Amino acid sequence: MDITLKLAKEFDKRPGRVAETIKLIDAGNTIPFIARYRKEATGGMSDEVLRDLFDRLTYLRNLESRKQEIIRLVGEQGKLTGDLKKEIERAEVLQRLEDLYRPFRPKRRTRAAKAEEKGLKPLAEVILKQETDAVPEELAWPYVNPEFKVDNVQDALSGACDIIAEIVSDNAVYREKIRGIFFDEGLVISKAANSEEETVYEMYYDFSQPVRKIANHRVLAIDRGVREKKLKMSIDVPDERILSYLKEKVILNEKATAHILGESIEDSYSRLIAPSIKREVWSALTERAQTDAIKVFSKNTQALLMTPPVKEVRVLAIDPGYRTGCKLAVLDETGKLLDYDTIYPTKPHSKVGESKNTMKSLIEKHNVDLISIGNGTASRETEAVVSDMLKEMDRKIYYTFVSEAGASVYSASKLASEEYPDIDVSIRGAISIGRRLQDPLAELVKIDPMSIGVGQYQHDLNQTKLKEALKGVIEDCVNRVGVNINTATPSLLRYVAGITPAVARNIVKYRDENSRFMDRNQLKKVSRLGDKIFEQCAGFLRIPDADNFLDNTAVHPESYEVTQRLLDSLNYTEGEITGGGLKGIDERIEESTGGGKGLNGKLEMLAGDLSIGMPTLKDIIAELKRPGRDPREEMPKPLFRSDVISMEDLKPDMVLTGTVRNVVDFGAFVDIGVKQDGLVHISQMSDKFIKNPMDVVSVGDEVKVRILDVDKERKRISLSMKK
Repeated sequence: MDITLKLAKEFDKRPGRVAETIKLIDAGNTIPFIARYRKEATGGMSDEVLRDLFDRLTYLRNLESRKQEIIRLVGEQGKLTGDLKKEIERAEVLQRLEDLYRPFRPKRRTRAAKAEEKGLKPLAEVILKQETDAVPEELAWPYVNPEFKVDNVQDALSGACDIIAEIVSDNAVYREKIRGIFFDEGLVISKAANSEEETVYEMYYDFSQPVRKIANHRVLAIDRGVREKKLKMSIDVPDERILSYLKEKVILNEKATAHILGESIEDSYSRLIAPSIKREVWSALTERAQTDAIKVFSKNTQALLMTPPVKEVRVLAIDPGYRTGCKLAVLDETGKLLDYDTIYPTKPHSKVGESKNTMKSLIEKHNVDLISIGNGTASRETEAVVSDMLKEMDRKIYYTFVSEAGASVYSASKLASEEYPDIDVSIRGAISIGRRLQDPLAELVKIDPMSIGVGQYQHDLNQTKLKEALKGVIEDCVNRVGVNINTATPSLLRYVAGITPAVARNIVKYRDENSRFMDRNQLKKVSRLGDKIFEQCAGFLRIPDADNFLDNTAVHPESYEVTQRLLDSLNYTEGEITGGGLKGIDERIEESTGGGKGLNGKLEMLAGDLSIGMPTLKDIIAELKRPGRDPREEMPKPLFRSDVISMEDLKPDMVLTGTVRNVVDFGAFVDIGVKQDGLVHISQMSDKFIKNPMDVVSVGDEVKVRILDVDKERKRISLSMKK
């Protein structure tokens, strides 16, 4: 198999582009670096496409490796025929490969293996050939051997049937056909393990859906219900038709052996094939569902990480609670802790007046601009007190909710202990909630992605694959935004392309010992940061006050010389080159001599003169226009509130503004300012048919919703985004 050509076809890319991309990957380049600085080679593939290509490349290479291993293993058994070798080499999926290898795979002591040990395989082969008119009992008589515990003709025939059943079960063609029937015509059925018991799986107590149509979230729900012993699952298929197919393939004539072959086939299907194929099909459905769930989790995490920072504000952060009170932390514009306290406005203490006075005092003392409330336990009760307090104040102050998922994990972590060794664990959680408002990305990278909580069934997923996917998402977000090398923590730096945790610590150590970085080239003085790591990371690190304003842009140092030539060709003076961005650069390019018509024509001519590719030239120009640009500025801003509503206030057809908190296969959960998030089902997300909720919304989006129904007893709110 030519892997390059196959990938080119699958991804609809030119083979040359794919070959260059594979070379870059094999040379140890990171995905963010390739996506940003090697666009000419890849044809401008995004980091998401590059990761998908890398995953597929790994799969295909593993497939080729497995082919060679199987060819070797079967060859060592002396059973490798020319036709089998061709079939192995033609296999395009691992399942097909394992089907072909199945008859030759070393097995545990099955019934067939025990029968072979008794010398009954020749009898099975004679029956399978169907070339004799002798009755089975007559064929079996010579194989009766009490020494091998074959005491009579029936024992001999029973053992031969076991061997035939396994031979039929191991046939790759039969298995592929039957697996196809399971997928095309199978019906997933789930029943209650105990129909009297009330559980969250009640909708699956009497559920059925075709295998080919069952939604991924239903697969994951049933899978969890089965593991928790709340559900029983089966796959119903046309058994008789499958048996007819097998008999047509195996039974060649109506000789005396036909009857015993029929019994062997029925045993093979019911005991070996059906249970095995059912496991394979359910495993395939689960893997598909998990893959989709990981993508959902990844996209939600990306949207959360790319939430715009609320800059230059002083924040009063509140980590709500009941018995232990609400923890307060006041942060300055840089996230530095200024003050902290604990109030008890909620039950069982209900010290509302005292709590208001404490918050007012902190707000006035530190000139607080915004209040950030964690959205966990007691958040809505706390919100009611905050909202009431704000009405009593002379100046307008707003509050917003911030996801506190993982805040407790961070507050008890080693990292939090290093950052705030003298601060109580509970206060650290409030600090994290405040910083998530000021710079979500920098704060959330400190937390295990599993604890961020914006997916579905994340604890049921393949943890290795999930962690790898989320690591990639964080890397892409961090490198897209860029990192201030003079303020970044090791936890943030380790996600910059090419930088390992050890190098991240060395960067901070160098910074501590040398005050600050003045230019990117100083990175080369950091211990263990060699040329390769410098190449990968330099373009993603920013130095806002550097002498060379390019050090605060995404322009890579390898392009500094060509950037200077570009500026010279456009007659920019040194005084015009500032950190504020070059004005009128498009006009100067338009006015430059030569080139085709319009800006693109001029750019093509300019790229040729500078001996660089068009993608790189366009990226350089974009950075010159807006050095230090933060792409998060283009994302939806947090929703700020000054008043509160309760679930009792909600009425059908009421229109509200809310924030998307989570997106799943079947819809989106929206925070509309009451204790319970509402659900916009996929059928209510658009006036047009949509296949995926992510085509419409992302985590953090501000959306207008209409109340459809409020179930106060079950605490469920149904919403619509339709006009």
